[in-house]
Order: sequence, then C-alpha cells, then structure tokens
Amino acid sequence: FPEMLSNPKLVLVQGALNVVMKQNVTLSCLSESGSPPVRYTLFRHNQQVSALNRSDLTPALFTLTISSASDVGEYKCKAEYNISSGGKYSNSLNFTLIEPISKPVLSSPTSQAKKGQNVTLSCLSENGSLPITYLFFKGTQNISPQKTMQKREAAVIFLFIDSLSDFGTYKCKANNSFPNNTKYSDGFNFTLAEERSHSQPLIISLGLILLLLITGFALAIPFLIIPLYKASE
Repeated sequence: FPEMLSNPKLVLVQGALNVVMKQNVTLSCLSESGSPPVRYTLFRHNQQVSALNRSDLTPALFTLTISSASDVGEYKCKAEYNISSGGKYSNSLNFTLIEPISKPVLSSPTSQAKKGQNVTLSCLSENGSLPITYLFFKGTQNISPQKTMQKREAAVIFLFIDSLSDFGTYKCKANNSFPNNTKYSDGFNFTLAEERSHSQPLIISLGLILLLLITGFALAIPFLIIPLYKASE
C-alpha cells in the first residue's frame, strides 16, 4: 500500500503576490510524504487550472501568466494518488492585481492668500491600486511627512502663509506598489490677495460727488446762458 500523502505545500517560487498585467508567476506544489506517482492539480477559485503527474518526490511547478483580472485571487493545489478517490489540499495563496497610478492633481479651495492666512492643499490620484502614498513639496523641498491613504481620498496638508516666500510653487507626488510608477502633479501657486485700503471708500464717494456736481453744472449751463442772451438783445 502506498504511504499516506501529507497535505501539500503551495509555494511561490517566482514573481510576487502583488502582480501586474502580463506578469509570469511560478507556483510549486509538493507533498513531503507519500509514495510516487502523485498527481498534483492546481485550482483557482475551486476551478481546475492545470494538472501534473510526478513519478518521484519532486515538486510540480505551475507557471502562470496574469493576463486579466480573472487570473488573480485564491489558488490551491491538490495532491492525490491516481488510484485514490480522495486527496489532500494545500494552503492557499492570494494574488492581487496592482495598477499604475494616474497623475495626481494638486488643488486648494482658494488660489489667493494674504500674509497671516491659513490655507490647505489637497493631492489626489483618481486611478491606481490602493494604498497610495503622497508627499508634498515647495520647490524641491519636502514640506510634509508621507501620507498613505488606504481609501480613494485626497491627502491634505495645512499651511500658514507667513511671508512672501510662502507664495512659491507647490507640487505633490504619488506612488503605490506598482514598480517604477512615481507621478508628480502640476505646480500650484498662491497669488497675493490685494488688501483694500481704508481710504478707498472715501475716494470713491468723493469721486461720485464730484461727478454729480459736474453733471449738475453742465445741465444748468443752458438756463444760465439763455437769459443772458435774451438780456443782451
């Protein structure tokens, strides 16, 4: 009688559990105790993907290409003797598809600010696998700790406009687990809000009064000239 099979071990030997489209991964399935030959079957979401027979105590190697979102998820393998009606199942491995992030957008509720004002900046990538990590810059200088967002929501920082030097160009960058995929936003600049002078309302009022006087004088000229003209006849 063949020796009883142990539960096989499913191990990732090439690639990563976080996968990108068109990536190849290799899985190894092996029962460490048992009498060959052994049949190994790989399953994805309980559906058979592939099967291999081994006539010795070497692992069955399954190479897969991630070509669509349906290729990710839970994988298991089963070891059984050909003459057996039963079998033993392995641990599971879960693959997650990661997608590149889109260019982040840097924005603020206001584009104008004055000295002594508090402002906010928001950075958001609309697309890409979560979590996404954001970092804010002024010029080339980092102005915030990294902010890692687990949900599709913007990273926000608060700034205090203290001097004219705070009106420089701001940017943010975003990245996720997708390899070599750091993206930078366009630059954002606050403009200095003009502070209205206290004398402006007075100047406007005096200007209106002067305009009314000129208009009134112009309207009164005919009434002054006509009597003089008649008196000279």
